[in-house]
Amino acid sequence: MLRRMRKSTVYFIAGGLIIFVVIQLLLSLGILNNYWRGIIFWGAAISMVALGLNLIYGFNGQFSLGQYGFYAIGAYASADITYRWVHSDPSGIVVVLFGSLLTLGLYVAVTAFLRRFYGVTVMARFTFYILATILAFAIAVAGLVPLLGPAVNSILQVLPAAISRQIVFFVALLGGACLAGIASFLFGIPVLELGSDYFGIATLGFTIIVKVLLDNTDTILPFPEMKGARGMIGIPQWTTWPWVFASLLLVILVMRNVLHSSVGRAIVSVREDERAAELVGIDAATTKVLAFVLGSVFAGLAGGIRAHDLAFLHPQSFNFIQSFNPLIIVVFGGLSSMTGTIITGFFWIFLLEGLLRLYLPEGFETWRLVVYPLVLLVMMLLRPEGLFGRYEIPFLRRVLPPLPTKTVEIQEEAV
Repeated sequence: MLRRMRKSTVYFIAGGLIIFVVIQLLLSLGILNNYWRGIIFWGAAISMVALGLNLIYGFNGQFSLGQYGFYAIGAYASADITYRWVHSDPSGIVVVLFGSLLTLGLYVAVTAFLRRFYGVTVMARFTFYILATILAFAIAVAGLVPLLGPAVNSILQVLPAAISRQIVFFVALLGGACLAGIASFLFGIPVLELGSDYFGIATLGFTIIVKVLLDNTDTILPFPEMKGARGMIGIPQWTTWPWVFASLLLVILVMRNVLHSSVGRAIVSVREDERAAELVGIDAATTKVLAFVLGSVFAGLAGGIRAHDLAFLHPQSFNFIQSFNPLIIVVFGGLSSMTGTIITGFFWIFLLEGLLRLYLPEGFETWRLVVYPLVLLVMMLLRPEGLFGRYEIPFLRRVLPPLPTKTVEIQEEAV
């Protein structure tokens, strides 16, 4: 078994390196133009979003339509950090990075405090956590920006421009993912108490709320640089193939390792039978929140990658119609199949943006809203388990440990 595990790991690493090197060469030599570069980058981003949804829906059983809301939060938050930095304003780095760290610290303190009491209601827990979030970011804005802003700016200015840019980009991606995780945590505490269907409706409403807020970032929210419904421009185009590949690989490895752990078994057990999982000691509410937050963090990271590839963001790109894209990818690839989700994510973007736009008659791409339901209907009728079912490549497949020798001998004697 160990030899087989090593072999599957070697094959995965070798295959990943080959893909990375081949695409990097094609981009460096100009064989792939900017159009196909954008399709590859978009395919990677939508695959990360869909992997997060597969964790929430496929592995945990919580039907969600809110992935594009967290995708938008990650995109706008990371874009705002780099936009401010380009305009010599380090406040975005300080607020998002240190505000997120303060929030996580206060969450730990609030969790330890609430465990001292029995029977705390959901709304009481939600109130404590929302107050902790407000307090953390208020401290970051009012206290840490004047204190740490000049120091952060001085340190990054001393470094070479190329290095400081990569550091700022890393912080932006991390900050966007953290803000998406914080928003999903606060949203998930009360809403995950609902049943799966009602939870899906609530997440759809969340996506609509986020889109409306993005339309009014320059009026209701204090972010004039985002320009509301006109769209945010001036975002530095810092996304490169190494960043895209590393982000997708990180999402795959984190999700694979989580699913192969005791936490992953708890996540799947809640999907199979929530009541039975609670009877054997699994905290179903905490498990559902954990899966929801982790899936949303993946979406926030993908949003940061996508924002710095387009260098332009518009709220219309995150409306509720777009939120069906990751759902279609997950259903197509197969619920509980990471392999199917990744392959289908790239294929879906190639189909919509490559085949429909370039090789079919002009105007045919406007029929996509007719093609979506028809393809889903055919898939549900002919192969409801998806194209890949629950198939995984060997590296992503869970390998059970070998049985002890005595156990094998006893089984053989029994036979």
